[in-house]
Amino acid sequence: MSNSGPERHDVIIVGGGPVGLTMALALVRSAPGIKVALVDRRPLAVPRDNRASAIAAGVRRVFEALGVWNEMEHQSQPIESMHITDSGTGDLARPVFLRFDGDVAPGEAFAHMVPNQASGAALLGAVESDITVIAPAEISDWNAGGALTRLTLADGRTLAAPLVIAADGAHSNLRQRAGIDTIAHDYGQTGLVATIAHELPHDGVAYEHFRPAGPFASLPLPGNRSSLVWTEAAQTAPRFLGMTPDELAVEIEAVMGSTLGRVTLEDKLMGFPLRLQLAKSFVGPRLALIGDAAHVVHPIAGQGLNLGLKDVAALAEVVVDALRLGLDHGAPDVLERYQAWRRLDTASMAVVTDGMNRLFSNDIAPVRALRDFGLGLVDRAGPVKSALIRAASGVGGSAPKLLSGLPI
Repeated sequence: MSNSGPERHDVIIVGGGPVGLTMALALVRSAPGIKVALVDRRPLAVPRDNRASAIAAGVRRVFEALGVWNEMEHQSQPIESMHITDSGTGDLARPVFLRFDGDVAPGEAFAHMVPNQASGAALLGAVESDITVIAPAEISDWNAGGALTRLTLADGRTLAAPLVIAADGAHSNLRQRAGIDTIAHDYGQTGLVATIAHELPHDGVAYEHFRPAGPFASLPLPGNRSSLVWTEAAQTAPRFLGMTPDELAVEIEAVMGSTLGRVTLEDKLMGFPLRLQLAKSFVGPRLALIGDAAHVVHPIAGQGLNLGLKDVAALAEVVVDALRLGLDHGAPDVLERYQAWRRLDTASMAVVTDGMNRLFSNDIAPVRALRDFGLGLVDRAGPVKSALIRAASGVGGSAPKLLSGLPI
């Protein structure tokens, strides 16, 4: 049953994942009195899986500025260092060619592994009472004519706001309805993820094993546990997905060179296709894309969620600035400022991750020799390593205020 008129809001966010929730929290904490609606096709709930995400230092500062980091921190594991190895098919040894050690600032790790349950609970608890939640709900129509965007829901309700933010994932319904095309490339690879327990302590070390099929990352979690993210060719991934937990444990130990001793699986191995996808525009008429709706990159550098939360920091700042000046926060010039702020960083990360995947996902001997030589040079160049750590951690430069831990 439809209402006589649309439900009015200042901002409508579509998508209730970590990026959408953080966007909502950034707006309500920075612009008191703002009316924010969050729409999702599933009920909002804390994730039930055991997966975790790597949160870079700059993004962690976003959570600090928004007042939710303390709740996440006690369940998180700082990454104290990263060891990078390179091995070919059948190699038994896993020589370390590159180590990243130290902090981005005294006492500040360059990244933390945060369980999705911890981040989801903190974000949902902080924002749910301050926004209008409309979930589950399906969007049946989008219309951006005039001073308001109108969303029609499958139940007949109509929502209206000067700005709609699409945080609805790689297959974004809103992006498609707005006619925004993407540049996409299928890697022909599958990302495999699982959580393991292991015999030996990880000591806060993250391992990245470069292998011919793709990178294999072991990321530390609290206790003797780690999150695994590894890449296999799409045609061979089903073999791993069909293994028993005991068979998988043997494979994992072999890949890791028994670095962490015997392992056991804590949850079911999951797989997802890997691709590069960039929206040709991050904005449309009264529409802004954030997170996977705007960009999907290879997980080789663990930057996917971090890029989305950087989008949040930039978009929240331009919207709040416009509101404080009494301007139309959904106007083209406001949204263009957001796009200009995020396009270069996102495109650069897409190029870097794509290039790394192409460089390391092969077993060509001369290429291996050159890349291992290059890794060794970087390992001995302290200033270069420090610059790489700061870039990956998302600190420095002309970053939005939230990425510096400052309120908007």
